[in-house]
Amino acid sequence: MILNIRIDHKTADISKIEESTSRMDEIFAKIQQEHQVQEFIQIKTCNRAEIYLVMDESPLNYHWNGLVVEKDEKALEHVLKLSCGLESMIIGEDQILGQLKDAYKSSVKTGCSGQVLGTVFTKAIHVGQAVRKKTRINQGSVSIGSAAVNLAESVLGDLKCKKVLIIGAGKMGTLVAKALVEKHLKAIVVANRTYDRAMCLARELGGSAIHFDLLARAMYDADVVISATGAPHTILTAEKVIDAVPAENLKKMVMIDIANPRDIEEDVSQLGVRLYNIDDLRGIADKNKKMRESEAEEAEKIIADELELLEKSLRHLEVEPFIAQIRAQAEAIRIRETEKAFRKLGDMNGKERVVDDLTKVVVDRVFLNIIQNLKEASEHHDKAVLNSAKYIFKNNK
Repeated sequence: MILNIRIDHKTADISKIEESTSRMDEIFAKIQQEHQVQEFIQIKTCNRAEIYLVMDESPLNYHWNGLVVEKDEKALEHVLKLSCGLESMIIGEDQILGQLKDAYKSSVKTGCSGQVLGTVFTKAIHVGQAVRKKTRINQGSVSIGSAAVNLAESVLGDLKCKKVLIIGAGKMGTLVAKALVEKHLKAIVVANRTYDRAMCLARELGGSAIHFDLLARAMYDADVVISATGAPHTILTAEKVIDAVPAENLKKMVMIDIANPRDIEEDVSQLGVRLYNIDDLRGIADKNKKMRESEAEEAEKIIADELELLEKSLRHLEVEPFIAQIRAQAEAIRIRETEKAFRKLGDMNGKERVVDDLTKVVVDRVFLNIIQNLKEASEHHDKAVLNSAKYIFKNNK
């Protein structure tokens, strides 16, 4: 069974996602203790947390508490849609494709992903790339970063004369930076715990970088603060903001927190600061969704065709060990009988290779239709044929 457990922006706000992520980890730990889990891949982004598992068919008696749980075909369809950006808050965004690649590479490196999820994620990445080539689903500025910048503009108007502080120079911070470049701003400051990374990003922007311990100084006269770090806890509390920003500047300041878990404490909004988080990007996301409806329909058609091919590939995987067993038995018989023939024929003047190749061809031809029929039986879930074949080719040593 292939199982997908998730929480995302479609069913929960940022607060619920933060709470549910730890609960999902607890359930996953229980599943690993109580079931046979052969493979798994975890994905965590700013507005989703997901786990994909290959496991036994035993019943799952857990309190899911708002988590979405899907298996087999539904789980496969979801990961294909996810790779194409159809499940993203900003429809068509490209970042999710990179996140899927990273999650898959990480699971391979740690030995958590095997043949099944390898087939699934390789297909998902291929489909995500194909949809972006064949449709205009990702045309224009589509990312959480660009949505955050658009939100800042909707609140403050033109950003040209504004000072923008970006906290975090990782992938999300880079998306924000790319969106800001198009605005031709005069003052952009990048703060990051790794100063060299902040320097690289600031250089691309034509802005300046600061050490993280100088964050308060950079906030002093900032008009917009967009925070996107990977910190496991809040980095800006109400106390820190009061200490850094003059009272007269607080009501002019816009803060946008696109991190998960959140970077900025909710109490900061009580200071007069206009504080926004990922949930506040939904309006921009809805506009984006309407603009891309026709492209999404085209993407759905591609996904439907590719889902069918993926399911066929996975069914072939189920029968591959049995086919390998048949091939191994046939090869052992071929080698044994060929060696007997060589001993009887004596010196063949170097023509042994011809006989060896001939026996290989004969065995391949004999089993060609048998193997093809077994694959077809697996595609159609024909258990009767598969069980009969296993009985017929049973090795009674």
